[in-house]
Amino acid sequence: MSEEKDIFKQLFEQEEPFTEKQQKIVEAAIEMFADKGYASTSTSQIAKKAGVAEGTIFRHYKTKKDLLLSIVSPTMAKLIAPFVIRDINKVLDAKYEHYEDFLRAMILNRQEFLKDNMTVFKILIQEIPFHPELKEQFKEHIARKIFDKFTSLVDHYKEKGQIIDLPSPAVVRFSATSIFGLLLVRYVFLPEEEWDDEKEIDMTVQMIMNGVGKE
Repeated sequence: MSEEKDIFKQLFEQEEPFTEKQQKIVEAAIEMFADKGYASTSTSQIAKKAGVAEGTIFRHYKTKKDLLLSIVSPTMAKLIAPFVIRDINKVLDAKYEHYEDFLRAMILNRQEFLKDNMTVFKILIQEIPFHPELKEQFKEHIARKIFDKFTSLVDHYKEKGQIIDLPSPAVVRFSATSIFGLLLVRYVFLPEEEWDDEKEIDMTVQMIMNGVGKE
């Protein structure tokens, strides 16, 4: 079972287990939110896909936004965050001799994570900018913890003389946006293109090092 299926299995087995109809509703909503986006998905479409009456959705959720939050909020706090933190810590806690080795390992790590969690990632990336509640949860459960560790690592490589004298948070932002930009285009915007992943990773690492690395 992939990590993503594992995440959804745990979601359906939370403290207040879902009814069979509720599980069908959530499964349909997850698929449609990821495919069409929250704004373009109606509750009637979700109901049709789930094989339930539209009124059944509103017996469980007052609004469509309640349905979105019921999926993303517990998934973010209890399921996605532990998966993300545990998985990314494999890289953040490892001892790489050079910053560029760390960058390459980070890209490969996030690449594998995305392959296993693309559906929920699509929902998050599409909806976080438009829902302050989700943005705050992402910052609290994931972003701050990763940013702090990443910053400490940059401090380490600066002390080793591998990174130029820039504020560490700025180096983190530049590195992270370069990595995230590659993965976003590769897996969300243009997945159908022919990609030479090894070459793209090498070029991304080289561009980051050209920006922040010492000669």
